[in-house]
Amino acid sequence: MTVIFHVSIYILEIKQSNLNDVYHDNNENTVKNLLLDTLVFIQRKENMHEMCKTYASLHRNVFDDTNDLDHILVDEKHKLLYCYVPKVACTNWKRVFMILLGSANNENASSIPAEIVHRKSTFPKLSDYSTEKTKYFLTNFTKYIFVRHPFERLLSAYRNKLQEPSERSKYFQMRIGKDIIKRYRTNATNHSLEYGNDVTFEEFATYLIDHYVPTFNEHWKPISELCYPCLVKYDFIGKYETLQSDAEFLLHAINESRIKFPRVRASNSTSQIISYYSSLSPQIIARLYNIFILDFKLFSYSTENILGYEIG
Repeated sequence: MTVIFHVSIYILEIKQSNLNDVYHDNNENTVKNLLLDTLVFIQRKENMHEMCKTYASLHRNVFDDTNDLDHILVDEKHKLLYCYVPKVACTNWKRVFMILLGSANNENASSIPAEIVHRKSTFPKLSDYSTEKTKYFLTNFTKYIFVRHPFERLLSAYRNKLQEPSERSKYFQMRIGKDIIKRYRTNATNHSLEYGNDVTFEEFATYLIDHYVPTFNEHWKPISELCYPCLVKYDFIGKYETLQSDAEFLLHAINESRIKFPRVRASNSTSQIISYYSSLSPQIIARLYNIFILDFKLFSYSTENILGYEIG
């Protein structure tokens, strides 16, 4: 059986199209799988829209200023807007974005140095454009985002920035770790106060619930406060849990299958995640959940697999 169809990322529905513009495959199973994938993306988008209505009081209905658009990268050639989220494979997505922009000649995304992709001057951001252009892009470009379980992303940020003994982590340990230890640890050692490199997960969680969300560092700020899903209305929502297949689907849909998304090694096992969160009191967990409630609701995440019970 021959099935010819085109996946339109702009509206995420299946349409018939001309042979030159379509995905053509004689393998019925492959076609069925692609159809099922497409329906998953439609469901994610519909859930986000429904939750935006249900939790309207918890999110903004206008942008405060252009700084709100700093995380949205622009690719005019492919008519793409990508909101990058730290700890959700954003380094690799930025590498791919450089190739899409033509800023990197090598199609091997993994070979692009991380320090280059994280330079602020590497990419055009939506905040760089005029109000008129911004409105045009938001209306006419494909807008995509990749998300992750809020508690898994939070743990990944803690381990990477405050627990790992690496040069890259020293900045966070010296600037934030020291402050956390000073605030929350009784009888802290001089070493801990000087280096801030042994912050516990409980101390980190307590620090978060005591602070104002908009002041959070981007690595643990809620996605709803980084990418404003209910304002931007993303056309495509990929998930870290299905990163490889979702990335391949999107690249195929924009006719860039030549680009291979780098393989990502899982950073946290389920047992590790459960171990860290079991060290927190129910009260702390409940308050953390309230900080990330929109991320849980907008992107259909549950606490059941981590806590053994559902919150909210």
